[in-house]
Amino acid sequence: MASRDKILQYESFISDVLKRDLQKVLEQRDGVYEKISQYLQLKNTIQRLQESGDNELKTEVDLGCHFYVQAHVEDSSRVFVAVGYGFFVEMSHAEALRFIEKKTRQLNAFTELLTKDSAKIKANIRMVLEGLRELQGLAELPEEV
Repeated sequence: MASRDKILQYESFISDVLKRDLQKVLEQRDGVYEKISQYLQLKNTIQRLQESGDNELKTEVDLGCHFYVQAHVEDSSRVFVAVGYGFFVEMSHAEALRFIEKKTRQLNAFTELLTKDSAKIKANIRMVLEGLRELQGLAELPEEV
């Protein structure tokens, strides 16, 4: 009976702790990928503005809930860039491109860290599953969990 309780503890640990932790890490990584995407979109927009040489800009702005309005910007030589924690800084195109380059490098390094964390959690899940297999006297686990 003690073996059955131990098996239930391991199964609970996998589902309540490890899989939840894995989901959190993967969701966090997806959020960072979304930020990277937004910065790269801004980089492309700034580069197109530089190529056109025109400071005037007509665009659509999302007010929220996918509700867009047309906007006319008379001087797009300076842009406001989200630098984190809800703060925006006014920058020239060159400053913004340098900031975006540094920020995307930092965010990419963070995604690599999150990917390593997810691999460690997956390895822990695999190890606990191996322990369960031994407790239950089952055959080898398949390669992919």
